[in-house]
Amino acid sequence: MKEETLQSDAALENRITVRALESSDMEAFAEIMSLPGVRRGTLSVGYRHIEQLRAWREKQLKRGVSVCACLDGRMVGHAGLEIYRPSRAHGAHLGVAVHDAYHGRGVGSALLRALTECADASLGLRRIELSVFCDNASAIALYRKFGFVEEGRSRGYAMRDGVLADVLHMARLVDAPRLQTI
Repeated sequence: MKEETLQSDAALENRITVRALESSDMEAFAEIMSLPGVRRGTLSVGYRHIEQLRAWREKQLKRGVSVCACLDGRMVGHAGLEIYRPSRAHGAHLGVAVHDAYHGRGVGSALLRALTECADASLGLRRIELSVFCDNASAIALYRKFGFVEEGRSRGYAMRDGVLADVLHMARLVDAPRLQTI
């Protein structure tokens, strides 16, 4: 048994660090995106090549924020915000991927906590949107924990395992930031 499986989820959660995704992380990122659970649970195409991810990261640097979660120096998750264009610059789209072996262990919470804090305090975003497969109960519960609510359902939205699958559209909307007086 791995050391991680012997420890409580709370002990693991305290050891997770979140930092900016670096170009040197692309191999670990590609590994995560190729895992069976990540391929099945996200609306992203799996089996990403390192060069594809490098090109994606360069675009992401210009219009968003991309972070990774690490446990004892190993990447165990990734999340990013893609900020929308001018008339929707108050909003962004969220994407999350957690290593198959670390689901339900605090990685998703650490990633969402970091990105929602960044969205609120640094980016001034007021709306974050996402799409999630309707049967991904653990992801839906995680998003609800961070204030996301269901806004709609699209039938046959994405191909998964050769079958068209339904998704929920969820969003987190916050009030306009208050002015701070000194």
